[in-house]
Amino acid sequence: MSDRTNSALSSVERPQPPESKIPPEVLSEAAFQRLISIERKRSERSQRPFVLLLIETGDSLPSENNGNGSVLLDMLAALRKATRDTDVTGWHKKNMVAGVIFREITLDNKLVLSMILSRIASVLREQFDAEQFSHLKFSFHVFPDNWGSNDPDHPSDTTFYPDIEKRAKTKRFGRNMKRMIDILVSLSLLLLLSPLVAIIAAAVKLTSRGPVHFRQKRIGEHGIPFTFLKFRTMYINNDASGHKKYVRQLIAGQAAKHPTNGNGNGHGNEEGIFKLTNDPRITPVGSFLRRTSLDELPQLFNVLRGEMSLVGPRPPLPYEVEAYATWHRRRLLEAKPGITGLWQVYGRSRIGFDDMVRLDLRYARNCSPWLDLKILLQTPRAVFGGNGAC
Repeated sequence: MSDRTNSALSSVERPQPPESKIPPEVLSEAAFQRLISIERKRSERSQRPFVLLLIETGDSLPSENNGNGSVLLDMLAALRKATRDTDVTGWHKKNMVAGVIFREITLDNKLVLSMILSRIASVLREQFDAEQFSHLKFSFHVFPDNWGSNDPDHPSDTTFYPDIEKRAKTKRFGRNMKRMIDILVSLSLLLLLSPLVAIIAAAVKLTSRGPVHFRQKRIGEHGIPFTFLKFRTMYINNDASGHKKYVRQLIAGQAAKHPTNGNGNGHGNEEGIFKLTNDPRITPVGSFLRRTSLDELPQLFNVLRGEMSLVGPRPPLPYEVEAYATWHRRRLLEAKPGITGLWQVYGRSRIGFDDMVRLDLRYARNCSPWLDLKILLQTPRAVFGGNGAC
């Protein structure tokens, strides 16, 4: 999560320095963005944080485009002198936002960030006059941040994911086509399956007390929460503590497989599944709906609203996100959540959580209308085969 600090006014007006060239160790926008991605991936594996300081110059300072780029160029040179040899300076956005990556920073408290800002601000006050300095905006970004742990509702700071943003731009046509297909197919399915939807709704209402639909808070694309719809498959006022405990064990790689013969009775198959079986919270009708995945049909409305797609990673619960390792978050950042996906077709509950995330990331990297079509055509066989669904 970002800590933002606004610049203060300086009472001393100083002349602009003479024209100079960008030092060779100052990275271009493309190289600096690439390094942010590399540092993020390193931090995901090592859990050793790094800090990104961004200095937004806005339109108040001269740029290279208007023939007077010496102020910005000398600012970059000054930043290099005010930082360590292990820190990296570059353009986050050319001629508008400069950045410094501070590696190997110990962040026991915010005093460290205050000290860094004080040192940088002191150098820049010597570089700009009072009016120019007052227009500078400073922002600190710390990675890994606490998104997904203490504040799962807060979207992750996408500043650290320029590679994902670049990939999204190159696939803009495919994303637009995917959205169009989502709308057309979900509308068609709702019309075609409306008699079945009515029968399921009646069965749920008549066999147990409570509403027909189950509404639940889920975490969607970029960590944004939304209301997730299903047919209710559980008794109302149930205790979710057992599920919370199992989910945390599953994500940590400590959950044991439960044996099943494919119909959810908890006996038979030696391979087993990573899923709770014989859950007393589930109604008899709910057991059938879960086994056939018919409880998922109301999610077609989530697709129409743009909160989900037909194909994509499954949207997690907030307490699942709280237990995520840093790299697990990428499944929420690289693709919109979906009703079905590679996990449902090729893995389902037979594989562990880390492998599920890897399938989600593989889908995000290779996403295309043709891959979506392939997954959609294979989903009915996976669902009605019941392998891993109970």
